[in-house]
Amino acid sequence: MSTPLSRLQAATRHAVVEGPGSTDSALRRQVASGQPPPELTTLVRKIFDHAYRLTDDDVNALRAHYGEEQLFELMVAAAIGASEYRLKAALAALETA
Repeated sequence: MSTPLSRLQAATRHAVVEGPGSTDSALRRQVASGQPPPELTTLVRKIFDHAYRLTDDDVNALRAHYGEEQLFELMVAAAIGASEYRLKAALAALETA
């Protein structure tokens, strides 16, 4: 069933992951799915599991490979992926309640 909220979520995901950006959409898809390339694993895992533990040092370590816009896009893609994971888990819990 499609609701205004699910349509908004899908449009947001599409814009973040598939829309134009400084990073390739394939990379953003990997990050959003929680399957990043090795150099982004720490960043993505922290955003998925404990975003409050992400530090400046974590981000600074990636600056040699990625620019500011790219890092922003990748962090937002990871946040979208983490939010989708939590939403699916919540909906599954409601179905079994």
